[in-house]
Amino acid sequence: MNVKKLTGLIVIALVVFFIVTNPSGASGAVNGIGNWLYGVGTNITTFLSSLAP
Repeated sequence: MNVKKLTGLIVIALVVFFIVTNPSGASGAVNGIGNWLYGVGTNITTFLSSLAP
């Protein structure tokens, strides 16, 4: 088994452990990422709209 595959499996195991032991914290993290992505999308849309005549 190569190191890249082993590292991926360890990361997945840690994410599952985090979700199982702290579901409210995991949902807060996902909510924060979603809000960040929404903000990025809104800012890109605003920027592109300001370029149009």
